[in-house]
Amino acid sequence: MWTIVVAGGTGERFGTAKQYEVLGDLRVIDHSRSTAEAASAGVVVVVPAADVEREDGIAGGSTRSESVRAGLAAVPPEATIICVHDAARPFATLELYQRVITAVSDGADAAIPAMEVTDTIKVVDKAADGSIDRATVVSTPDRANLVAVQTPQAFRSSALRAAHGQAGSATDDAALVEAFGGRVVVVAGERFNRKITEPEDLEWARRALAERTPHE
Repeated sequence: MWTIVVAGGTGERFGTAKQYEVLGDLRVIDHSRSTAEAASAGVVVVVPAADVEREDGIAGGSTRSESVRAGLAAVPPEATIICVHDAARPFATLELYQRVITAVSDGADAAIPAMEVTDTIKVVDKAADGSIDRATVVSTPDRANLVAVQTPQAFRSSALRAAHGQAGSATDDAALVEAFGGRVVVVAGERFNRKITEPEDLEWARRALAERTPHE
């Protein structure tokens, strides 16, 4: 089992490269990499091209999917299960890795951690500039059937490689496997496995790390 840790973003929304922000005694990327190494036979870390030598990684692409494909090219062909994890989720636990890996070992093409959605979700028709200000509501899906997806996501190697062989793009790899006809199952996610997207997320992570051990 190998893991691809995706850390190729430049941090346009965050303002800086969030994967290198300090979180406790380590950086965000170091937390994610350390857990992946404990869970895997090998780890490929995908980073911006300028950081490859410093981070001992490989260069990512212009999209998340391109970065994952770059990582896939570096995973040995004998790997039977491949996990993909966003470096911006530094609190994923070994137990979470084990849950998704076990689900794939039990027969799924992909396994993804998820949490139930508690907010009401609206589908809207955005403005031409992508803004939601004064957007028109199109529909309200039943939240009972919705989940918020996390990483690490685990895949049967053949299914992930086949899905990426179509050179598609998606916000997560499970969507590509699903579109390719693969069977994707959900396992229980973790409340502390929060993604660092905005500066306030990093502030939360620092408080959480100071107040308790998130891996308990």
